Amino acid sequence: MKFIGLFFTFFVLLGITTSLGPSLFAENPVEIGKVIWGRDLEGAFQKAKGSKKPIFLLFQEVPGCSGCQQFGKEVLSDPLIVKVVEESFIPVFVYNNRSGKEAEVLKRFQEPAWNFQVVRFLNEEGRDWIEREEGIWTREALAKRMKIVLEKAKNAIPEELSLLLGEKSAEKRSERIAFAQSCFWNGEMRLGGVEGVTQTEVGFMEGREVTVVDYDPQQVSLKQLIKKAHQMEVADRIYLTSETQKIEAKELSFSGIASWKSDYRRAPQSDQKRQLQGTIYERQSLSAEQSTKVNAFVRTEPEKVVQYLKR
Repeated sequence: MKFIGLFFTFFVLLGITTSLGPSLFAENPVEIGKVIWGRDLEGAFQKAKGSKKPIFLLFQEVPGCSGCQQFGKEVLSDPLIVKVVEESFIPVFVYNNRSGKEAEVLKRFQEPAWNFQVVRFLNEEGRDWIEREEGIWTREALAKRMKIVLEKAKNAIPEELSLLLGEKSAEKRSERIAFAQSCFWNGEMRLGGVEGVTQTEVGFMEGREVTVVDYDPQQVSLKQLIKKAHQMEVADRIYLTSETQKIEAKELSFSGIASWKSDYRRAPQSDQKRQLQGTIYERQSLSAEQSTKVNAFVRTEPEKVVQYLKR
């Protein structure tokens, strides 16, 4: 009887400490990354009153589409992002594709069901620190919003955020450029394989399909990158993003070089890392650089994949 009483007490306490479900996962679903999430929203409001930390509220589809999975693998698994979320915020996760109390939370915050991931930053009264916004799917974009929230809350800005935003020197620095081509699936695959290219994304600019490339100029110069892109026939037009690039580009004889256009829009997640989709690596927790390189070689030179997975 004593054992039964303890057993009953345990579950009563469990019910008190959570309003949405278990506060910890045995293993996080890939869609929510490596953050240690809370599941007790009301408890988070109480913590916010005592700690003055903003609440980092993630609405996510689990199991989710490839875009939701990529967000978990690339953004919410980044060690710097994880550290900031866990130490400077109160992280809470809510399913956006379940009924019951999950659906009640969606209704409370007017969040659509079965939606892509959305991060809201709340104070202890449940009000948004900054306006809700969709399409925040990169480390840099999320880091920028976290910094704004911490500044509004008058809390310290952790060094990790400064590194994510390029405000402090890190081991690597990167430049960004976009190449237009007839098929951005092909462009992302080929450009991603260039040594020194650290991240790729596909989208549209001036009505063209483009591959956006982040590269380390210490490993590959602008001239070398543009030359390789022309050789691979994925540089119908080139869009530069910095004054430094424009100065360097004056020495090049290539035509079709222009400045980055404000009409750029990211392609749907189903078009991102197309070669990677359907492979055994799709559900693995890869860094942005790893997913770029695996996407580049998994279909054509799979033996190269291993060397990038070790990094």
